[in-house]
Parts: sequence; C-alpha cells; structure tokens
Amino acid sequence: MILISEGIIQFMGGLGPLGVLGGIFFITMLFGQFISNTATAVLFAPIGLSAALSIGVSPYPFLIAVAVGASMAFSTPVASPTNALVMTAGGYQLRILLKSAFPCNLSCLSS
Repeated sequence: MILISEGIIQFMGGLGPLGVLGGIFFITMLFGQFISNTATAVLFAPIGLSAALSIGVSPYPFLIAVAVGASMAFSTPVASPTNALVMTAGGYQLRILLKSAFPCNLSCLSS
C-alpha cells in the first residue's frame, strides 16, 4: 500500500496536496468501475491515509475522497448491481452506459 501511495505522490506531487488528492480520487473511481465499491474503499483507504501522512496533511479529505470515489461506479455494470439491473431491463449495451455515465464521473471529478 505504501508503494502505491508513494507512486501517486511521485506522479501527482508536483501539483501539491490537491493534485495528490485528485489522483487518489481518480484512481479510486477508476478501480470502482471494475470491482465492488466496498472492496474499492477497503483497498484504497490505507493508500489514501498513507499518502496524506506522507505529505503531511490531514488524512480526512483523502479518506472522504476514497469514500466518494469508491461510490462513483456509474460507467459499468460490473461494479454495481443497480447498473446491471438497468442494463438488462432497458436493453442497454456497455457502450451506451459508457457514453452516458462517463461524463457524470468526469463532472464529479471536476467538482
């Protein structure tokens, strides 16, 4: 976990603590598309905590970013049973979900 947090800090550290926070959020959101949101939060909470402590800032915003990022599973039916139900009942295809939900994920990232 420390290795991953150090990698994020090296990659996004030039942007300051806010950049590292955004990197944690984005990677958590990305992983949340492919595994369950609970597993994503459990995996990335120690990474966010370690990253915050490494750069000397409060860990609370990082843990909140992990919690919110883990719940951003809008783009694929894999991570959320709700998406799978809507996809089946509505006859949606994966590309339709990606077209409609990915902009929602990006808008939450910019907020």
